[in-house]
Amino acid sequence: MPLRAELPEEGELVIGTVTSIRNFGAFVTLDEYTKREAFIHLSEVATGWVKYIRDHIREGQKIVARVLRVDPAKNQIDLSLKRINDHQRREKVQAWKNEQRAMRLVDQVAQALKLTSDEAVDLIGPALVERYLSLFGAFEVASADPKRFQKENEKAPWAAAFLKVAQENIVPPHVTILGTLEIVDPGPEGVEHVRAALLAAEKVDPEAVDVQYVGAPRYRIRVQATQYKLAEETLKKSTEAALKSIRSHGGEGSFARA
Repeated sequence: MPLRAELPEEGELVIGTVTSIRNFGAFVTLDEYTKREAFIHLSEVATGWVKYIRDHIREGQKIVARVLRVDPAKNQIDLSLKRINDHQRREKVQAWKNEQRAMRLVDQVAQALKLTSDEAVDLIGPALVERYLSLFGAFEVASADPKRFQKENEKAPWAAAFLKVAQENIVPPHVTILGTLEIVDPGPEGVEHVRAALLAAEKVDPEAVDVQYVGAPRYRIRVQATQYKLAEETLKKSTEAALKSIRSHGGEGSFARA
C-alpha cells in the first residue's frame, strides 16, 4: 500500500518497527505511514507486570500494535501491544505481506507504462485503494474477475497493463463445493438421456462444473468458483439443468448437497 501521510485512527491495527527502547516504554516508526513515530508505554507492552521491557521487545523488531490515542495537535500516537490477540496479529501481518507483494507488482505495471514506481503509485494507488480497499485486493479482483475489473476501470489508461500483471502473477482464490445427483431413465434410450442430462449440467459453466461418475444412478457434481455465493449459484443452475433435461425425456432425478 502506498505510504499514507495522514494519522492513523484510534483502534486501528498498525505495523511498526521498534526504533528505541527506554525503561518507561518504546518508540516505534509506523511502516504504513510517512515519517510517523508512535510510543508504547511500559504498561501497554504486555499483560501483567513487566519487569524488563527488553524481555518482550527489542530494537529493530517488527511489531503489530493497536492505536490507543491520537493527538493531532501534538502529532502524538500511543500504541498498545497487549490489546490484540494472536488471530488479529496474524491477519495484520498477512495483510502487510500482501501489500508488500502488491507494491512489487506495481513496479511491473510501472515498467509497462514507462513510469517510475512512485509515478505509478501516484497514478493508480488512490483510486484502487478506495475501490478495492487495498492494492492487493485490486490485483485479486483483476485476476479472479477480469471482466468486472475492466468494466470498473474501463476509462483508466493503465487498466490493461495492471490486468496483465495481475493475471500473470496472482492465482485467484477459489472455493469448491460438491453435491450428488441421482438420475434414472428406464426407457430404451435411457443411457443417452442420462448422458444428455449430465452434459446439460456441465454446459452451465464448463470451466467451473465437473461431473464425475460415482455408481449408477449416482453422479458427483463438483463446482469451483472464486466466491462461495457464486459457487452455490452455479451448482444450483447446473443441477436444475440436469434435472430439467432428464425429466423432459420421462426420467426422474434428485439432488443432495455433500
